[in-house]
Amino acid sequence: MQIQTVLLILLAAILAVVLVIYQYHYKTRDRGLLNITLSFLRFIALFCVFLLLINPKITKDQYSLEKTNLIILSDNSSSISQVKDAEQLRGVKDQIKNNTDIKERFSISEFTFGTALNTSDSLSFTEKATNIGQALSSLNEIYTGSNTAVLMLTDGNQTLGEDYEFYARQQKFPIYPLVIGDTTSYQDIRIDQVNTNKYAFLKNKYPIEIFVSYKGENAVSTVLTIAEDGQNLYRNQLNLNEIKNSQIISTVLDAASVGIKNITINLSPLENERNIANNTRQIGIEVIDEKTKIALISNILHPDLGALKKAIESNEQRTVSILKPSLSPNELEQFDLFIIYQPDTSFEKIYEYIKNKGANKFTITGPKTDWRFLNRVQSSFQKNSFDQKEEVTPILNQGFTHFDITDMVVSEFPPVETTLGELLITASYENILSQRIKGVDLNEPLFSVLETNTGREAILFGENLWKWRVQSFREDQEFKKFDDFISKVILFLANAKSRSRLALEYENIYQGLNQATIKATYFDETFVFDNNATLKILISGIDNNIRRQMPMLLKDGYYEADIRTLPSGNYSFTANVEDKNLAKSGKFTILDYDLEQQLLSSNYKKLDRLAKGTKASLFFPSQASRIIEDLMEDNRYIPVQKSKQNVVSLIDFKILLGIIAAALTAEWFIRKYNGLI
Repeated sequence: MQIQTVLLILLAAILAVVLVIYQYHYKTRDRGLLNITLSFLRFIALFCVFLLLINPKITKDQYSLEKTNLIILSDNSSSISQVKDAEQLRGVKDQIKNNTDIKERFSISEFTFGTALNTSDSLSFTEKATNIGQALSSLNEIYTGSNTAVLMLTDGNQTLGEDYEFYARQQKFPIYPLVIGDTTSYQDIRIDQVNTNKYAFLKNKYPIEIFVSYKGENAVSTVLTIAEDGQNLYRNQLNLNEIKNSQIISTVLDAASVGIKNITINLSPLENERNIANNTRQIGIEVIDEKTKIALISNILHPDLGALKKAIESNEQRTVSILKPSLSPNELEQFDLFIIYQPDTSFEKIYEYIKNKGANKFTITGPKTDWRFLNRVQSSFQKNSFDQKEEVTPILNQGFTHFDITDMVVSEFPPVETTLGELLITASYENILSQRIKGVDLNEPLFSVLETNTGREAILFGENLWKWRVQSFREDQEFKKFDDFISKVILFLANAKSRSRLALEYENIYQGLNQATIKATYFDETFVFDNNATLKILISGIDNNIRRQMPMLLKDGYYEADIRTLPSGNYSFTANVEDKNLAKSGKFTILDYDLEQQLLSSNYKKLDRLAKGTKASLFFPSQASRIIEDLMEDNRYIPVQKSKQNVVSLIDFKILLGIIAAALTAEWFIRKYNGLI
């Protein structure tokens, strides 16, 4: 308490005495016990009032002992599921956390980790992946700003997430790794990674890239085989040694039939190789038939028809049929896209069918086109033709945006024949080529693409397209540039498919269950994402009796069903929207693959680098007593005594008000009893 406050309290006591003397003893001769009692009560009341006015602050110091946090972080992945390793981990953990000296010096907390950090201390060793980096990062956030040490019991093999060795640079507290498992280095050959596409087109080839690595000192030889649904398709002998310890194998396979193909990649085991689980890898490829069937309809014979067929069919995913306009609707139903060549009145039913189906079309006009008929049956463009032939040379639109046409060079292309007349395009369009007549740029469309409410359309206002293909060959000794250009136009027209209100996203084959989910997006009638819908999924086992229905949970812009609890096998499923006539089905396969079992030895060298990077030490299970000694002797972990000073104002003590009230009340009753009032 400050000296100024003490002086004020003394002054308050003196002032209270002066006031009491003046009230009870000035000009009075009564010196009896009654007067003294009343004087004392009045003094107490006045002095307490003055104390409240002064309001001195009372300071109280509280002392506490703060212990260092000792985090026991245990690996709960299946790589430690062997009885010997599991017992080793549990035994070391119990020995350390039950040590009396450790309990007195540290505040002990227990965590486990697999794919993520868990607060539970129970160990099942069933986690299918190990993410050491994420576990350390989470501890950093929880215990930031505190004195903490981490004792990590693990084999050091990480199968998921950020590399924990590099994470050590960001770590704020020491990490003491205790190595669990076999530290012996065994000769091992393994498949590290397989890269391929999820889908392949029928009759095409699809690539596979395989990364193989070897750990050992002696030169070895192994045979790599690739089988599709049990049938061997590829075989290659690999020779590896201590220096050349990895190899990338790239090959292509034929997509011969439609469906999901199970691809098995296998390395023949080495002599005395202990871990052969990592010698095999399974992947899935879905072969789909995405051929676009195109009807090229013409009432006349012309070289353009052959040129278009050759250019379009240069892509094996497209077939072109040259047909007459007398086709029935049933015959037209098999086609996805229509090329209309110089239409006349015989095309009436063709246009009616295209309009009803909402199909996309590519219209080519020329001198033999019946413009009166064409202006009547469609509304995308109109032309007032003068029936006068004219040769038109093309000019490339360098600013075209719908697809890439930068490879096309049309400066040497011969002219095409068209008819003169006023042209009006009423739909939204963009020119690929514009017209030039006798050296004059007309800024009129020659080749355009349109987008309407019903779909997409392309229009070429001229015949003799075959001459352009011949010129392309004359310049490059191949038709590739012209054929690629026509293919891009066809691809633009073929890709405008109707949007589905219910869309699914899933894998055909799940290798491991860490990311085994099925996602769905559902849109209302206006194609706005509906987050109030109820989606359910029914999953049935194809080769087992599992049948499970579950809701699809709303996430950030999609619905999701978690299928990680399903055992390995083949499944079919149907997702539907409740109270809506919308459903979609599919199939998937869950492989019996455990990445944790691909690693045989503990990675103690990496754990040692982690320990050194955080100014700690590496230990083995036999050194449990040394861990205790190091933790007890390290001065960084000495408990710290901390003081906490509490400052309380006297006005906060309600008892003082009670004393004032009691003193004044007692004085009043005594005076009244003795007739002094």
